[in-house]
Parts: sequence; C-alpha cells; structure tokens
Amino acid sequence: MNRQSIIILGIDPGYDRLGMAVIEKPAGANGSKEVVLYSSCLQTSAKEDIYARFRKIGKVVAEIFDQYSPDVLAIENLFITKNQKTAMRVSEVRGIIIYEAVKRDIPVHEYSPMQVKTSVTGDGTSDKARIIKMVGLLVKLPKKKIIDDEYDAIAVALTCSARLKGRQAER
Repeated sequence: MNRQSIIILGIDPGYDRLGMAVIEKPAGANGSKEVVLYSSCLQTSAKEDIYARFRKIGKVVAEIFDQYSPDVLAIENLFITKNQKTAMRVSEVRGIIIYEAVKRDIPVHEYSPMQVKTSVTGDGTSDKARIIKMVGLLVKLPKKKIIDDEYDAIAVALTCSARLKGRQAER
C-alpha cells in the first residue's frame, strides 16, 4: 500500500440485492473525510436460476476489484435469519466475493451488523434511517439516488476505515 490513500471496497452481501461501495481513505491525514468513489446495488432476477445469479455477482464483483484495485475488502458478516435457505445462499455469495479478494491477495475484514451500526452511529441498535443519516454526515455522497443496500455497503467500508485508523493510532 504505497499510495497516498487507502481504497476500501465495502460489501453488503446478498444474492437478490448486493450493495457495493468503494471509498478512499486519505492516508495519514487526520481529520480528512473519506470519499465515496463508487456505489451501486446489483440486483439479480429471481427468474434466473441461482447459478446464473452467482455467475453475474462474481463477474460484477471481479470487475469492481479490477477497476478500483482496492487495498482492503470490508464485508458484512451473515446475519442469521429464520430463513435457512436465504442464509445459505447469502453465505455462498460471501464465498464468491471473498474468493475474488483472496485470489488477488487483498486482506478481508469482516464486520457484524452490530459492529457496523456502532461504528457509524455509536449505537449497535440503530435503525436503517439513522444509519442513512449518519452515512450522509460522514461522507460526501455521489449525486444520484442511493438505495439502502448501497448505504449499508458504504457503512461497512466506513467501519473498516475507522478500525484501520484505530490500528494506525496504536502504532
């Protein structure tokens, strides 16, 4: 990481909707805000079989890795739901994304939903509206409509950025 900044790819995993965000964290500049370079929500069609959806997710995520060359992948851990089938499919998507990172020797940082909420809002029980509000205060957002999954991906990337700052401060 010899750049003047660190590029973080944040992912809110899902197979129906996958939130992605790339943020730039200025290196060594205390007080400098992160900048959102890219955010998107990949939506796959329920009309496609799951393997076609996996292929699409892998292809798009690989393109993001190749285009932005992130230094770090930040991905949300699986939140266990009552629907085991959904949980298994989201786990498989996480595997595809993590594979794309490790094959490029990119470190992977995983965060629970509570860690993300705490990092962004200071409260691990925050609702979606509070997360969206705080993300908007923490970074300058692209001038486009942003949907929930993108906000979540930005929040995951910001969590990683905050934790990286903490590690730098410890040194």
